[in-house]
Amino acid sequence: MHCAMKVGIVGLGLIGGSMAIDLKRKGFAQKVVGVEADPVNAAAAKQIGLVDEIVTLDECVAESDVVVLAVPVGAAVKLLSKVLDAYQAAQAQPSQAGPDQARAEDKVVIDVCSTKEMLADSVKYHPCRRQYVATHPMAGTEYSGPWAAMPGLFDGHACIICDAQESSSKAVRKIEALYDALNMRAIYMNSSNHDVHTAYVSHISHVTSFALALTVLDKEKDEKHIFDLASGGFSSTVRLAKSNPDMWVPILTQNRDNVLHVMDTYIEKMNAFRQAIAEGDEEAIRGLIDEANRIRRIIR
Repeated sequence: MHCAMKVGIVGLGLIGGSMAIDLKRKGFAQKVVGVEADPVNAAAAKQIGLVDEIVTLDECVAESDVVVLAVPVGAAVKLLSKVLDAYQAAQAQPSQAGPDQARAEDKVVIDVCSTKEMLADSVKYHPCRRQYVATHPMAGTEYSGPWAAMPGLFDGHACIICDAQESSSKAVRKIEALYDALNMRAIYMNSSNHDVHTAYVSHISHVTSFALALTVLDKEKDEKHIFDLASGGFSSTVRLAKSNPDMWVPILTQNRDNVLHVMDTYIEKMNAFRQAIAEGDEEAIRGLIDEANRIRRIIR
């Protein structure tokens, strides 16, 4: 089904660039074209071989069987409508597809964003809605830009496919094949549940890492050796604080209600620890830690 697939990737950072590498390497894509607004990133992506060609968005949509929106979610909301509008316009014209190109009605656009409900709502009534598949590959690092792209980034991780019933079965099968090529396992849920779950497993981790980094940076003003004493445990806890604000500001604002709910719960737990420590209550501290240790059953 995908022996001659042409894939267009909009946004050639960590996720988009890593997808470009492996979709070509694994044989899913015969050709990968890229769209990148930053000229430095565009030149780097071409020079290091992430894509075969840098093109405009219009050229990408016209040429590609699958378009991947690998940009911050605020930009993805705007671009998704543009891509679906282009699909609609192409379907209204006599077929101009070449022998190696999919028909306009067979083209598919996906996003890889960390929030889904606003994206889904933005195109809910679009005539070409069924050509959109909402996805979230649960993989990444704290680094960004085309230089951060790497092969094997997605191996063994989960990919969430949202609102699959709103997409055509043919489109879903094509995207399942794409993620299968990336060695990912598919999980299915609706957009609303996705945003709740990612607030717990991803978004709160970044907020707490940002807050911890700010706390330590504030203390470091007075204690110059604090980073000299930092061990691997500190580095692993605070590494997410290196994440790009261009990506995380729209995530945290679009998923505001879910993130605030998780933050309130987190603050309750912090206050429980604070009270137990302030009172020197060793039994209470041990109980909180023992309860937290149950996470071993879930994460090994």
